Amino acid sequence: MSSSNEGATAGFLVWRLSMKWRVAVDRAVAPLGLTHAQYVVVASLHGMSRSGLRPSQRRLAEHTGLEPLYVSKLARALETAGLVARARDPDDPRAMQLSLTEQGHDVTRRAIKVVQGLLDQLLEPLGGQDDPRTRRFTRDLATLLDAPLDPHTENDEEQS
Repeated sequence: MSSSNEGATAGFLVWRLSMKWRVAVDRAVAPLGLTHAQYVVVASLHGMSRSGLRPSQRRLAEHTGLEPLYVSKLARALETAGLVARARDPDDPRAMQLSLTEQGHDVTRRAIKVVQGLLDQLLEPLGGQDDPRTRRFTRDLATLLDAPLDPHTENDEEQS
């Protein structure tokens, strides 16, 4: 660990790593006309569509961890750019279903390739994507993401 990170809390390190990743992805996908958040939307749509899904904006928000209002804003911008199509959900006229356009599929495939290269670089210090250390790290991250974390509940309990 570098001397600047000695004594740092896990929360601080998670924050720093997430910011390092966001900035790297922003820079890497900018030549494709995307931001990191837009990449998250199109890459998630790509993966979901490969599974036969055409998610609503709300379902995509749940999948990505982004706020529904933010996903709506991103989807409108991606629609304007010709990468995403938005259509009313036939089962729920209030909901919008999202899908990639042909141009969206092309840009997304190129962006995924670029981001996979970044992931290779990020995980190299752990031995690469297939190393047991990386698999343990990935499991640990998934465990943390699966753990409930509701600050409102904790604050309510403290006030009781």
